[in-house]
Amino acid sequence: MTYQDSLKKLLSETKIKDVMTKALTSVDPATSLSQVSKIMEQGGMGSILVKKDGVPSGIITDRDFAIKIAAYGVSMDTPVEKIATFPLHTINSNDSILNAAKVMSEKKIRKLAVVEEEKVVGIITSTDLVNQLASKG
Repeated sequence: MTYQDSLKKLLSETKIKDVMTKALTSVDPATSLSQVSKIMEQGGMGSILVKKDGVPSGIITDRDFAIKIAAYGVSMDTPVEKIATFPLHTINSNDSILNAAKVMSEKKIRKLAVVEEEKVVGIITSTDLVNQLASKG
């Protein structure tokens, strides 16, 4: 078995639930972009889930701030729901990290909400995948 085959096997056997981030932060859709940016900065996080009716249904990311907000001069008083991505892209916690990488690549996204029994239980990012790859290389 080649090194590449071994690595692919390892990535297909590693479950998302073993590398995902379980600490989740969420905000109400009416929360201002200014408030969201402060929460992200203080928590050192790259994304925040947006809950509608108490259920995570969207996400705002640091990339949204760079691309959607800064580039178009959107007011920081704007409610997060105007900029956040809906619907939330999800993946099952028992899927492999190889599958997560494929989904991210296909959808051109860097973060996926992780679900168990239709409930969001974590988030997996492209950084998580790179860190896992680096630790196995």
